[in-house]
Amino acid sequence: MKPRQIAHHLAEQFADRLLATHADDPHPRVHVDATHWRNVAEYLHGHDEFAMDWLACITGVDYPADNQLCAVYDLRSTRHGHWFAVKVYVDRDNPHVHSVSDLWPAADWHEREAHDLLGIVFDHHPDLRRILLPEDWVGHPLRKDYAFPRSYHGIPGTYELDWQQKPDYPA
Repeated sequence: MKPRQIAHHLAEQFADRLLATHADDPHPRVHVDATHWRNVAEYLHGHDEFAMDWLACITGVDYPADNQLCAVYDLRSTRHGHWFAVKVYVDRDNPHVHSVSDLWPAADWHEREAHDLLGIVFDHHPDLRRILLPEDWVGHPLRKDYAFPRSYHGIPGTYELDWQQKPDYPA
């Protein structure tokens, strides 16, 4: 199925729930609010015409000017060979998205990464905890307003080099 056909079918099925469709874009996709994501995900996964059985990636994006976070799901059907993406938008101050780790097991770690680095909470995730940073780390480093800590447990967080001087490296 071509991206335009997928987008058209989704627009018919979820007419009032899609925020936008971009079927002719180099990254064909639809945009949906987080409250409708689970229904769209189940439809793409379970409907025989789509059979989106492979979740390739979840990418988190921060849109501070719009006060939104976004989870981008890149999906593929191994049976039909088509690709399509869904961008799920959520309020930055209350970033809750329904987990799809029961539909696509690969979502388990992808959701944990987006949670760790952007602070998106994936409701009903079986084990939502940090995956890259220590449990006591404060904040989410991929948010655009994140202030990197000067130190963590006494370990310097930054190294400021005076570019006017050459560093004194051992020979």
